[in-house]
Amino acid sequence: MNQFFERRYIIGGIFIALSFILLGRLFYIQIVDDRYELYAHKNVIRQVIQYPARGPILDRNGVLMVSNALVYDISVIPREVKALDTLEFCKLLGIDTADFNKRLIKARKYSPNLQSPFYKQISPQLFASLQERLSEFPGFRVDPHPIRIYPDSCAAQFLGYIGEITQSKIEKSGGYYRLGDYIGITGVEASYEAELRGQRGVQNKIVDSRGIPKGSYADGAYDTLAVPGERLTSSLDSRIQKLGEKLMKNKVGSIVAIEPSTGEILCFVSSPTYDPNLMIGGPDRGANYTMLYKDPQKPLLVRPIMGTYPPGSSFKPLSALVALQEGIITPQTTYLCPGRYLANRGKPKCTHVHGLVNLSSAIAESCNGYFAMVFERLINAGGYKNTEANYTKWRESVMNFGLAQKLHLDLPSELKGYLPVAGFYDKAYRKGGWRSSTILSLAIGQGEVDATPLQLANIECVIANHGFYYKPHLIKSIGAKKIIKDEYLLKNNVGINAEYFEPVINGMQSVVDYGTAHGSKIPGVTMVGKTGTAQKVGQARNNSVFVAYAPRINPKIAICVVVENSGDGGTWAAPIASFIVEKYLKDSITRRESGITPDYYINSNLLPEVKVKDKKAIQADSIRKAKADSVKKLNLKSAKIPARKTSAIAKVVAMLPNQKRR
Repeated sequence: MNQFFERRYIIGGIFIALSFILLGRLFYIQIVDDRYELYAHKNVIRQVIQYPARGPILDRNGVLMVSNALVYDISVIPREVKALDTLEFCKLLGIDTADFNKRLIKARKYSPNLQSPFYKQISPQLFASLQERLSEFPGFRVDPHPIRIYPDSCAAQFLGYIGEITQSKIEKSGGYYRLGDYIGITGVEASYEAELRGQRGVQNKIVDSRGIPKGSYADGAYDTLAVPGERLTSSLDSRIQKLGEKLMKNKVGSIVAIEPSTGEILCFVSSPTYDPNLMIGGPDRGANYTMLYKDPQKPLLVRPIMGTYPPGSSFKPLSALVALQEGIITPQTTYLCPGRYLANRGKPKCTHVHGLVNLSSAIAESCNGYFAMVFERLINAGGYKNTEANYTKWRESVMNFGLAQKLHLDLPSELKGYLPVAGFYDKAYRKGGWRSSTILSLAIGQGEVDATPLQLANIECVIANHGFYYKPHLIKSIGAKKIIKDEYLLKNNVGINAEYFEPVINGMQSVVDYGTAHGSKIPGVTMVGKTGTAQKVGQARNNSVFVAYAPRINPKIAICVVVENSGDGGTWAAPIASFIVEKYLKDSITRRESGITPDYYINSNLLPEVKVKDKKAIQADSIRKAKADSVKKLNLKSAKIPARKTSAIAKVVAMLPNQKRR
């Protein structure tokens, strides 16, 4: 009997304890923890994302280069998709049932309970007709979304494009982005994504059991407004940008023009180019991207910062400045040119006998022998035991001008070019086994030196400024307050005294006044420049290079033009540069004494012929590749100089006898 009563108390105690636990849990759920309240609200509240207008991009004169247009995106919550007239829905969208099922399966794999994209960028007209019948298609919704449009269809590589974000970038964003959002992929759109994207807003809508909106939740008390992205004012002048793209039509190469007094980039042409409107999105975007990607001329390549070229004779003024600073030569130093450099078994050669030349005339006539002599004096100072140390010092002086390093332009994917360290030659010829004569091709801007067009234009800024440059940049100001980054206001001194620039500039002016660029002389404008011609492995012809600035007093524009596979620097690059310079300075192009006109260059086609291989040729190539791979496996050495990475645009020409002047 006692045991019975004891058990009754124990069981009663257990029930009482359980009751307290349940009551405590109910109190926590209903009073303390608001998760369940939120879950309940989610059944009647829909959050509508308000996408902000992406910031517009203007040119330096306020001309609109990029703006926004409104389209509509259809999204779906798979769990809420009920019985619907699939055929009618597909008919409205212009898709078939197989496409419908494919899209729905993809959304369900992402999450059956979360909203995900179903069909992007429908027109306002389609939106109007679909909105009226949206209640017939439960689980689907339509939201407005701004997209980019490009009124002038120019500067594609500078502007870049936006695209749908990837899962990896969503994860890296810390929750800011979600599936279906757009993000800058290339160009300024990528570099200034944080400024351009703005801040999304949220509207909380009450919906009924069929998902039909019934008004704002709490009268909008919890809604947030979308904040538009910042306006970017670029440094580009759309007048010369469009002219540059016309002049480079059907040619491979680039144009970079910079304002020396600020570092602002005025013209940024990469050719061949493409219409940026092809990449705004919609059902054709994928096909457009594939077309551009497979184009053998590589229009997606940003050649001003990704194309690397031997600078050729355009490098000679820089070599002269370094030698003047080191006290190796003076402006009066002379050289008797017999048409070749006798001190190195007649290499390099000149195109003709120059006779007695000094610094300025050697630049004007582009005497290879003079600059070979200058380079050897630099490298041989103090005897052959100092070769490596002298070369390292010379290389550092050259790098001060911005070569062989990134200038950190406000665009992604910039290459730094190439100028080897002394160790490169130690590996090639053994330590102490190379001399100035071994690397003499560097004296005339060839051999193992590559530079981007941006770097070559920046060197002209240094010369124009008599010893310094401002960091090149493409965005002039951000937002209404016209904010500019502090780094763009800093002078970068190159370590050359100002007095050494005048004799070099005298020679460069002579290049335009009566030398290899005489045909490109601008009436009423004193232009200072240097032509260059550099070979490229596998090309039938040379690259045409021209660098310049104008006017000589109070310079307003520095420029580099590279036209691949076209010939001498004075034939193509110099005329194109002169038209850009005159258009910028005078807003017109006058008749030249030489008779050249922009139309001739606009209408000329220098694109290399694209050879299409038949099946037999492809099979033969496969056999040759297999044999080559077998040789590699045997570790057979085929050359003295170790291989190094080269760009897709220009490869190094290391053998001096094959080099050509300018």
